[in-house]
Amino acid sequence: MHHIIIGGGPAGLIAAETIRKLAPFDNISIISDEPEPAYSRMAIPYLLMGKVDERGTHLRKSATHVADLKVNWVQASVKSVNVASKTIAFSTDKSTTIDASFDTLLIASGSHPIAPPIPGINSEGVHTCWTLADARHIMAKAGKGTRVLQLGAGFIGCIIMEALAARGVKLSVVEMGDRMVPRMMGPAAGGMIRQWCENKGVEVFTSTKVESIEAGKPLKVKLSNGKTVEADLLISAAGVRPAIGFLKDSGVTCLLGVLTDAHLQTNVPGIYAAGDCAEAFDKISGKTIVSAIQPNAAEQARCAAINMVAYSRGEPAKTELKGVTQINVLDTLGLISCSFGNWQGVSGGEHVEINDIPNNRHLNLQFKDDVLVGCNAVGWTQHVGVLRSLVEDQINLGSWKDKLKADPTLLVEAYLASAQGQGQWSGAGDERRR
Repeated sequence: MHHIIIGGGPAGLIAAETIRKLAPFDNISIISDEPEPAYSRMAIPYLLMGKVDERGTHLRKSATHVADLKVNWVQASVKSVNVASKTIAFSTDKSTTIDASFDTLLIASGSHPIAPPIPGINSEGVHTCWTLADARHIMAKAGKGTRVLQLGAGFIGCIIMEALAARGVKLSVVEMGDRMVPRMMGPAAGGMIRQWCENKGVEVFTSTKVESIEAGKPLKVKLSNGKTVEADLLISAAGVRPAIGFLKDSGVTCLLGVLTDAHLQTNVPGIYAAGDCAEAFDKISGKTIVSAIQPNAAEQARCAAINMVAYSRGEPAKTELKGVTQINVLDTLGLISCSFGNWQGVSGGEHVEINDIPNNRHLNLQFKDDVLVGCNAVGWTQHVGVLRSLVEDQINLGSWKDKLKADPTLLVEAYLASAQGQGQWSGAGDERRR
């Protein structure tokens, strides 16, 4: 049997490891378009900060880990997938190093940065911050006092901003939304994060677009607010989207990502998807979503790999994905914020919000009947575990819902009373002891 995995990130590597445990003698190939060992993109900010070296970004510390698993690692770009013949075609000449036919296929190709349609976006001095190669370019140019303009203040942008600030650059951030992290935070929370950043010396422009970039040293960046900003380096952090262009006309169903069922199988038997490129069911919203976070990628990969081995043996699927969740915990220059589930609320729901502006704290709870379906929190770090458990486990709060609406800070008490009563307590309320 030959299992091909497209993508050498966390999902691809975990899937290969899982298949090898279950099928010691099957052939496994990983196709990666980067000339690097498997690494975590989420470790790149720590590399920029100098907290780790490149080896610290690697998912496995042994340089021979993949070889020891007897997994064939091929650096190549996939051009297309032929469902009828169960083969893949390459954009490069690497196809001679691998049998391009498969018995099962895992699409774990991840995401790629969005290139906004801005004149001059390809100028020298403009970089994304997505790969190790990107990080090397940025480290070579971003030193103390370097004028850096960052395009985008979403989740990824704020993580990059933390790393850039640690390097001592003179940082400006442009966000087209009306607040920072607009897909994670409401107006009050997003405004609080902006004020925090400005107090830390970061220049922030919201409700602003980059209209053009004039090449040169420095770059001259024209903004929609009428200002022109000079920058020695521009970081484009305008978001990412699933890297699934090679599936066009393949017959594999794709919406925003590769659509999967509870077994991570696509509409084509024997073809699976996991990680940032997979669109799976979210039990809280009741919809399929792409949830591009590493914990989801790991669990999807494990589930898909188990079922790939079963499929190759003519057996029914062995395991189901319990669902994905929308989980975001963010450190913005030392201010911790989190967002879980349907933080914007649901039709017919109720909510409560409190703001403690002097202490940089915000809490927004969203309810549907007596269940917490989503939340935002800024500066309330002692409640992160409880908030996540209440949302993910869909715990019925009963009378505690009204108590929380009267005093949203009673989260630990509400969790302990409700979860223990339903036999769901898992220790998330331990933060009461801190």
